[in-house]
Amino acid sequence: MTTTVTPPETTIAKEPKRPRLPKSARAGGTLHGGPIAYAILIVFTIVSLFPLVWTAIAASRDNQRLAQNPPPLWFGSNLFKNLEIAWKDANLGEAFLNTTIVAGISAVTIVVLSTIAGFAFAKLRFKGRNALMLIVIGTMMVPPQLSIIPLYMMVAKLDWSDQLQAVIFPSLVSAFGVFFMRQYLLQALPDEVIEAARVDGASSWRVIWHVVFPAARPAMAVLGMLMFVQTWNDFLWPFLVLTQTGSPTVQVAVAGLGRGYTPDQSLIMAGALLGTLPLLLVFTIFGKQIVGGIMQGAVKG
Repeated sequence: MTTTVTPPETTIAKEPKRPRLPKSARAGGTLHGGPIAYAILIVFTIVSLFPLVWTAIAASRDNQRLAQNPPPLWFGSNLFKNLEIAWKDANLGEAFLNTTIVAGISAVTIVVLSTIAGFAFAKLRFKGRNALMLIVIGTMMVPPQLSIIPLYMMVAKLDWSDQLQAVIFPSLVSAFGVFFMRQYLLQALPDEVIEAARVDGASSWRVIWHVVFPAARPAMAVLGMLMFVQTWNDFLWPFLVLTQTGSPTVQVAVAGLGRGYTPDQSLIMAGALLGTLPLLLVFTIFGKQIVGGIMQGAVKG
């Protein structure tokens, strides 16, 4: 008599179904914000644009209307007239040329020197590297107002008063630029690439030109824009060493519009608007490339 043994039934536990993610949350999907997010963005946009819009409104009115209460909230009919008067009275044509020279030279020099120094601090091994980096960072903590008196004495001794080199030379280096490029190159430039260039017989300067500069291009664009804007908007130091009748920058020339027993606020606003337009134009043209460079650097890191 044979007995048949029936094997016990085996049950396979099924994995619980994972919740299906929305299309916007999948890889490669486009994220869409809700109505609250859009409302917050609209509020922040309005708040950010209000100073620029108010400058344009004030530039389109006359001084008498600006003194009334409540102030005007819409454009007047004197915008182009005030812009023309401000352009001629402040000699903004020469001021724009001077500021472009100062900001351009400073931005290019800072970007090149900061990239080279950032590469040295990030990838080269030498004695005292960390101590020197701490000194560079420490200079960022010193208020720039403390260096005005000795710097002015040096400029006066060199007989550079009311000359553009008095503004250019103090702004040729930036501790922030060195720190910024060092932090970027630490992640964006692999050591293997540098070692491969060394094996191929490349010198240090050739490595910088053919390896470091291409790898740091996104960060260099961002730093160049930041330094250009900072130099363009600089007021205190140019105001001390330059005059409205000599070689003024835009900010110094616009400051001359506010003189008089009763300053014409509409002309001051017109000059401020003219001084802001080039920066808006530059950012409109190159803003996409700069943001793309930041994102490219973030992906590399």
